[in-house]
Formats: sequence, structure tokens, C-alpha cells
Amino acid sequence: MQFKHVNLQRGNKLKIIETNLTLPMEFVLLGFSDIPKLHWFLFGIFLFIYIIILLGNGIIILITRIEPTLQTPMYFFISNFSFLEICYVSVTLPRMLMDLFTLKGSISFFACAMQMCLFLILGATECFLLAVMSYDRYVAICNPLHYPVVMNHKVCTQLVVGSWVIGIPIQVGQTYQILSLPFCESNQINHFFCDIPPLLKLACGNIFVNEIVVFIFAVLIVTVPFMLILASYSRIISTILKLPSNTGRTKAFSTCSSHLIVVFLFYGSASITYLKPKSSKYEGTDKLLSLFYTILTPMFNPLIYSLRNKDVTGALRKLFTRLVAV
Repeated sequence: MQFKHVNLQRGNKLKIIETNLTLPMEFVLLGFSDIPKLHWFLFGIFLFIYIIILLGNGIIILITRIEPTLQTPMYFFISNFSFLEICYVSVTLPRMLMDLFTLKGSISFFACAMQMCLFLILGATECFLLAVMSYDRYVAICNPLHYPVVMNHKVCTQLVVGSWVIGIPIQVGQTYQILSLPFCESNQINHFFCDIPPLLKLACGNIFVNEIVVFIFAVLIVTVPFMLILASYSRIISTILKLPSNTGRTKAFSTCSSHLIVVFLFYGSASITYLKPKSSKYEGTDKLLSLFYTILTPMFNPLIYSLRNKDVTGALRKLFTRLVAV
């Protein structure tokens, strides 16, 4: 029987089993403990952001369901994307609000595993769904005559279901791989939620193979859909530039610009976090980037899709008029 020496810190409870591994019964999310004087300010800010995310994406879902002019494949995907954003932010933000309110960051091993697994699955779904939305724009602009046939309701449903399902076995396996590592240094996670990079920093022993596997999964799930998006938009831009009228080009660009903004906001911050080299000097940057793609981007998405889209703003006016009339 071999036991690893464990340094007990800050309420660390460890369950030692008859193996070379030590499994922590709980972790401690440090979150924003380095700025305790701003806890209540941050709680208010993040609560406001969460309410905005729920309302904004909820309204997008509502108007795409009740407005006849928005019963198209593009808005079907936008509606599903808004629902995904609500789920995505709800995995991390309520927990962070609770930690800021109670000033405690303890999280059980099982809760940490569930949070990380759900976060990874929903993040993968977002990557795939953004790629599907770019394909929709590619068919609509480059093959408009075949668009109703190619992007029928059955195909759209299959693409959405595929986006949700395809990442599940990969991310479940990746979660199991990370949380099966020995944690023998500390149980304190220098982050506001359970994620791969900060957990890898707690692991001991030779984790080179694990880091390579994480990198390969990141390339497959982040880079491959992004390359498909770039390929779609290179064809889209080439087709738009060949349109004879300025009005046609402007209209075509306007239907794609919102999606492109969302793509670069999400992929820019997420790719830097998961594809950059491992280093302790990036910890503060990691938190900032994580805040951007987990919280700020879902808040901006409804604004981007509504303020830059005449069909959506028109549907919002109709909805507001109905509510006022009632």
C-alpha cells in the first residue's frame, strides 16, 4: 500500500485510497479572493449581467417562435444559439454569484466534475453550432436557388441535434481523464469555475501526455469548426463581391456581419485560453479571457443580433406594441 504525502491547506479534505492517487473530496475555487473589497460590487455587476443574458436571449427565443417573418432556418439556428447561451452561462455564473455572496468557494469533487463536464460539452456545442450557422449563410448566399431544399426543417433539426450530441462522448472522456489525475499539492483552484487549465496546474507527476490529449481535443473542437467557418465565409465574400448591385452586396454583408462578430468574440478568447502554452504568469489573463467568453459574449450576442438586424428590431417593435396594447 502506498500513500502520497499531502499538504493540507485551507479546509482541504482528502480521501486517501489504497493506490498511488489521492482524490480530493472537495476543491476550493479562489475566484476573486485576491480582491475581497470588491466582492459585493462584483456580485452586483455579475447579477445584473446574468439577468440581462436571461432576458436578452429569452426575448430572442420568444420572437423567433411567435413572429411569422422569422420562421426561417437562420432564425431557427439563432433561437437555438440563444438557448445554448442561457445554458452555457448558467453552468458557471450562478455558482460564482453564490461564492461571492457567501464568501466561500468550496465545491465538492462531484460538483466540480459535473460543472467542468457540462461547461466543456456546451462549449463544444457552441463551436459546432457556429459552424452550422456559417454553413447556413453559405448555402443562402452562394446557392440561393437550392436553399429551401438543402436547408429544410429536417436537415436543420439534424444539424442542431448533431451540434449538441457530437461533443458529449469526447468531453465526458476528457473530464474523466483530467479528474483521474493525482492531486497532491493543493485543492485550491485559482479560477472562478472548474476548468481544464487551472486543474492541470494542481496535478502532480508527469502530465505531459494529458496536456497533449487536451491540446488535440482543443484543436479538433475549436480549430476544425473555425476553419470550416473561415472556408464558408471565404466563399461567401467571394460571391458577394461578384454581385452586380451595391444594394445586394450591402444586404448580403449585413446578414453575415452579426454572425462574424459573434464568431470572433467567442473563438478569439477561447482559442487563446486553450491553445496557448501553459505558464503561471498567464493566470490573471486566463481569468479575464474566461470572463469574456463565458459571460460577456453571451451578454453581447442578443444585442448584436437585434441591433444589427432589421427583421429582429421590427419583430421587437411588434412585440412591444402588443404588450403595450394589452
